[in-house]
Parts: sequence; C-alpha cells; structure tokens
Amino acid sequence: MSVVAYVITDACRDHVEAFCVAVCPVDCIHPAAGEPGHDEARQLYIDPDACTDCDACIDECPWGAIHPAGELPAQHAAAAERNAAWYRGPGAAFRSTA
Repeated sequence: MSVVAYVITDACRDHVEAFCVAVCPVDCIHPAAGEPGHDEARQLYIDPDACTDCDACIDECPWGAIHPAGELPAQHAAAAERNAAWYRGPGAAFRSTA
C-alpha cells in the first residue's frame, strides 16, 4: 500500500458535493462530477501517489472528513487502505502516473 498523504474518511459518505475537488491543485480527488463512477459514488477518494500534502482540501470539507493519514481518528482507521484500494480497483483509471 502506498502512503496516503491525506485520507477521506466515512464522514464523506453520501456527501460527494466535491468542495475538496475544486481546490485540489493536483487533481488527485476522484471521482469528480462528470467523471465515470461519480453518479454512483458514495464518497470521494484521494490518490495516494498524487497528493502533495498541500492542506487545501482539509479546510474545504464541511464534514471534517479529510485527515492526514497519520492522524486518522480511531473510528476511521481503515480509511487509508480503503482510499488506496479504490485506486487499485474502480479508480485505477484515475491513478497518477507521476
């Protein structure tokens, strides 16, 4: 598993308004509006290889769903692997090649 700089937790479930997507300078949060899978998505995911630790998404999230990977609340401990797994599976097409 790649080290994920920031992680979107379950607090994002059913809140895919994508405020965080709009401020991400490296386009690493998917599936965004208009992308395949967005309409079915229950949450968004941060690409573990593309996130640059810029902090922009954290302040934009009205649900407090985004945390640094090393500071995940206990109830969201599995979120880092879930984010990384999404990019290995359904989100593989969005994966950074950098």
